[in-house]
Amino acid sequence: MNRSAVKISILVVFIVMAFALAGIFQLGRYIDEEGVRLWIAGLGVWGPVIYIIIYSAAPSLMIPGLPLTLIGGILFGPLWGVVYVVIGSTIGACAAFFVARYMGRSWVEGFLKKRGRLEEIDAKVGEKGWKIVAFTRLVPLFPYNFLNYAFGLTRIKFSHYAAATAIFMLPGIVAYVVFSSSIPGLLRGRITLSFIIGICLVAAVSLIPLIHKIYTARRGDRGHGQ
Repeated sequence: MNRSAVKISILVVFIVMAFALAGIFQLGRYIDEEGVRLWIAGLGVWGPVIYIIIYSAAPSLMIPGLPLTLIGGILFGPLWGVVYVVIGSTIGACAAFFVARYMGRSWVEGFLKKRGRLEEIDAKVGEKGWKIVAFTRLVPLFPYNFLNYAFGLTRIKFSHYAAATAIFMLPGIVAYVVFSSSIPGLLRGRITLSFIIGICLVAAVSLIPLIHKIYTARRGDRGHGQ
């Protein structure tokens, strides 16, 4: 199975399990969605600040970003969840970029060369600049944390890297935050508009690599046919 099919399958399994567990254990009795949001609101500005700080540190520590993204949607809702995740993930990606470029270049370079992908990424960035950053953020062919370090070792300008990262991570962030904002309601057995929109967006984002693969294959066939 390709990666897109696996992601969609995992999503479907998660939804089915969430409904099953909610029904079996009556989890809705223990979930106070409004209470969680009020608790976050009671923290004032410190709630978002602490969340953004944690998310900003995650990429440099090689901590996966997806769980933090889902938590952002649950805690802050679809609108502010997207805002805070974009800020945190962009700062985190930029921090890892600077670590690779200025602070730990020799260690990071050795780490990446063991995986045999650094030369390939550097060559592509040399040819297409910010476009390869945009492409890899929109079509996740490489792991997010790996890319943050790898781009720091290439010739790309930081401003181009930061802008392309923030803009082209946005579709995936919106999809997962909107979906995760519906999880408390889902566990209470409620199908909300956020759930319907979120699951459609996640499915669409998950299909981007497959669409790209089909498009590339067709372009290759046309090239051979000429």
